[in-house]
Amino acid sequence: MIRNAVVSDIPVIHAMIRELADYEKVPDEARATEEQLREALFGERPAAFAHIAQTPEGEAVGFSLWFLSFSTWRGVHGIYLEDLYVRPGVRGGGHGKALLRELARICVERGYERLEWSVLKWNEPTIAFYEALGARPQDEWSVYRLTDGALSELGSV
Repeated sequence: MIRNAVVSDIPVIHAMIRELADYEKVPDEARATEEQLREALFGERPAAFAHIAQTPEGEAVGFSLWFLSFSTWRGVHGIYLEDLYVRPGVRGGGHGKALLRELARICVERGYERLEWSVLKWNEPTIAFYEALGARPQDEWSVYRLTDGALSELGSV
C-alpha cells in the first residue's frame, strides 16, 4: 500500500535516508536532520513531497521523496524523484514499483510530462529494475553539482 507521508513519518523517513546513504556507500553525505525534513515536507511552504510504502500491517518499508521540476521545452511541470528506497528484507515485493506507479499516476493526473531521477552507474540491479519498467537512461546528459567550498566560493559576493 502506498500513502502520502504524514508528519509522524519523519523519523522513519530519516532512518531510511540513512540506510540509503549506507547502501550507496556515502553515509557521511546524509546530513539532513529530522527538523529539516519536517520543514521541507510539512512547513509553511513545502519544497518536497513524500510517499510511504507500507505492509498490510502498517509497517513503513519504503519511501519516495520528490519535488516538482519544470520543462521550458514542454512548458509544464514534471516530477524529479530525489530518493526511492525499499528496505532490503522486502525488496522484490512490489513496493518500489508501487511507489513509481503512484508518481506516474500523479504525473498523468496533473498533466506533467516527465518523471525523472538519477541512479548510480554501478547500481546494476536498480538499473535493471528501472529499465524493466520502460525507463531509459539519458546518456547524452551529464549531471553537474556545486557543493561545499565550490558553491560558497561561486556564491560569495
